[in-house]
Amino acid sequence: MLMLGQAAHAGTADVVAVEVEQTAPGVYVFRVTLLHDDEGWDHYADRWDHYADRWDVLAPDGRLLGERVLAQPHVGEQPFTRSLSGVVIDDATKTLILRGHDSVHGLGGVEMTVDLPQ
Repeated sequence: MLMLGQAAHAGTADVVAVEVEQTAPGVYVFRVTLLHDDEGWDHYADRWDHYADRWDVLAPDGRLLGERVLAQPHVGEQPFTRSLSGVVIDDATKTLILRGHDSVHGLGGVEMTVDLPQ
């Protein structure tokens, strides 16, 4: 299942597309596309300056079901897609929230709500 959304793109990490696939009973892989104005590495010994550093899979009640950490900026690759496999989701959960996070603003970008494939 592929879902597309609209991005606000005001310095936050926006979820712009989500693909969900069931790989085993109760186990899913997520392919999430983020849009963010990533910036390069100006302080090599310190850290990356400003980039989308993760995205989360949440249950409707806010429980964190999965987290994909992003280790570096994607300056020349926008928007970009990364996957997370092996996410276990109970049978009672039918809808999920995907959200992005960046190293400066934290949460606050465009989130996407998706239904699990049946």
